[in-house]
Amino acid sequence: MFKQSLALLMIGLGSLWSQSLPSGEHALGTKTYDQYEKPEVCQSCHVDIYMQWRQSMMSQAYTHHWDEIEYFDLAVPHGEINPVYKPVSDGCNGCHTPLAFMAGDVTPPKPSEGSRANESVSCEVCHTISGFAGGDAFNFNYVSEPGRTKFGPKPGLSSPHHITKENDFIKQAEYCGTCHNEMNPYGIWVKSTQLEWAEGPYADQKVPCHQCHMPKAHGRSAKMASEGLVAQHLFHGAHDPGKVASVIEIRMHPNVREVEVDETITLQVQLFNAKTGHKFPTGSVEDRIAWLHVKAIDSEGKEYHLSVDPKGFEGESYTIASDDMAYSDMGIPLKLKDFAGVARDGVPVGDRIFRMPYFDENGIMTIMQWNTRSLGVDYRIGPRETKIETYTFIMPDDIAIGKVTFEAKMYYSRLVKPVAEYLNVPDEESEPMLVNTANTWIEIYE
Repeated sequence: MFKQSLALLMIGLGSLWSQSLPSGEHALGTKTYDQYEKPEVCQSCHVDIYMQWRQSMMSQAYTHHWDEIEYFDLAVPHGEINPVYKPVSDGCNGCHTPLAFMAGDVTPPKPSEGSRANESVSCEVCHTISGFAGGDAFNFNYVSEPGRTKFGPKPGLSSPHHITKENDFIKQAEYCGTCHNEMNPYGIWVKSTQLEWAEGPYADQKVPCHQCHMPKAHGRSAKMASEGLVAQHLFHGAHDPGKVASVIEIRMHPNVREVEVDETITLQVQLFNAKTGHKFPTGSVEDRIAWLHVKAIDSEGKEYHLSVDPKGFEGESYTIASDDMAYSDMGIPLKLKDFAGVARDGVPVGDRIFRMPYFDENGIMTIMQWNTRSLGVDYRIGPRETKIETYTFIMPDDIAIGKVTFEAKMYYSRLVKPVAEYLNVPDEESEPMLVNTANTWIEIYE
């Protein structure tokens, strides 16, 4: 009990000290690139950790395709049109390329120019963070103290190149929250992954973000280090098909097994969030979409798409796929007069969607989180939550006698397909990932 109290006291003292140092938007231009070592310097000793980081999204936070297009085609020009959004477009760099932000290199050169902004979230970014300023961790309010001292989670380590200092803050979920929580200019929480975790069961059990996104394994953290448990610097999450796979467990069953050819049956599909410590989807929720697609296949191989049965809750229309248009506010930064937008969903009409819609000042769905004025119904799946969806199947006139198989598949996409196609985002950013699948059957007789 004493050790726990002392640890909390030390974190609190560290936070108070950090509040006297520049953080968040106040850190803009307070450092120089030269104060931070390049990742390749770290590679010389931390070979495995460097290679893990190199293929993670942390190393691509500034360079990967969708972020580049969203930033340079939407955020930057919107900031030039409306001064309210200039600090926001500058602030994107506070998490996507922190060294550029702290060096005052905003707007940074495009990735094709090969500047140090391309280092994205590098080793030096994370291991020079000493704490955060304020009561909540959000909007890049971390405090960075570059120099020979590198902060880490373990005590008593030494290095021939730098000083290693244990820092309790790096072990806390709030450490991740400094970038994975975001409030926009209108007071809307447009990213809230760590806050979702804090409200869920894993926070109560003291299972922080690192345990799932940086799992530990036996090995050496550096060439000269002793063997022990090492946090794998994988940072696998929303962009990793292996992490997304089986996030949601799916089961389904019919209300009867044997039916006559002119009967109607009801299917029930249970979806259980067995894997994430936050809601699914999370993060850039304005971009992301998960949906459940259900179909029947008769004994002759004919397929029939089933639409979800509405439940009648407020805002439900945004959780059932349609051909409605949305995202018309993209026309502002794109300088397109009377832009009608693009299709809202891009998935089969009638499928159940798990999302939280973001709305602009006109009440139209937006993918520009900085322009969000309100949030719609939150129909995502929380940690350890089960949702049940029902599907009514009226036997088609042409259905074949015999066994009918029902298949439910849940898909997830990092970016709504119609938006990706309109903005010429590479297909890899919007291709559906299979989350999970389930099957059941009935027997039809005359």
